Amino acid sequence: MNDVPVALAVAAGAVAALNPCGFAVLPAYLSILVADARDATWSVAVGRALATTAAVTAGFVGVFGVFGLVLTPIAGAVQSRLPWFTVLFGVALAGLGGWLLAGRELPGLTRWVTRGPALTRSAVSMAAFGAAYALASLSCTIGPFLAIVMSSFRAGAFTAGVVVFTAYALGMGLVVGTVALAVVLARTAAVHRLRRVSSFASRAGGVIMLAAGAYVAYYGWYDWRVLRGGEPADPVIGAATSVQVWLASLVDRAGVVSIAAAFIVTVSLAGVLIWASRRRRVG
Repeated sequence: MNDVPVALAVAAGAVAALNPCGFAVLPAYLSILVADARDATWSVAVGRALATTAAVTAGFVGVFGVFGLVLTPIAGAVQSRLPWFTVLFGVALAGLGGWLLAGRELPGLTRWVTRGPALTRSAVSMAAFGAAYALASLSCTIGPFLAIVMSSFRAGAFTAGVVVFTAYALGMGLVVGTVALAVVLARTAAVHRLRRVSSFASRAGGVIMLAAGAYVAYYGWYDWRVLRGGEPADPVIGAATSVQVWLASLVDRAGVVSIAAAFIVTVSLAGVLIWASRRRRVG
């Protein structure tokens, strides 16, 4: 087990969260967290961020695992059709963004919400979101995943493969979780200071989701065009890619230890804020 590339798998998972294909999906996910600002307690906000991050990460790596184990023999045929899924996913995100921008809530349907969790709190819906995130990201990230993770399984060491797969999921979860917690803590602090921020947060989330969805759909169309021999140079994709590359290189340079430390610090800060708020209520 000494030669198992655990650190490399964690780093690959961390960078996968900022891949160029699904790059805009992360802010869309964050906008889901900030869109519903009615329950602004620290414990609820932090619990939601951690639970949804776990669900999104599970959905993401679950798709990669299925693709790697089951669909590898037909990967070429599947990947050639993925750009159309990316387009549809982007259009759906943009539609949700427009819905929020119009001052409406996420479409959990009032009657359904009374019998179950809202979209922002549903582990199933967030896992599905993570799966869609993965499908939109496959064409950019499946190569490193297969080389690092699936090669461990193919080498015949099942236990080593599971360890590397878990490390990959951990890497992605650390990045997504740290960003999600930071955003949720900032939003909750703002709600404590200004209750009317709820409507603003929802509309701001709508703007982010609308822009993210439009970019994801555009990237899908761009990917489809390039796969068919089109010109790869594109000013929109080039500008977004330069930002994505900078963020990904920042995460890569930070290293596994720094990423884990950032997550621990953020969780610790959340714990302190929850403890302080409960103490004020008791006092």
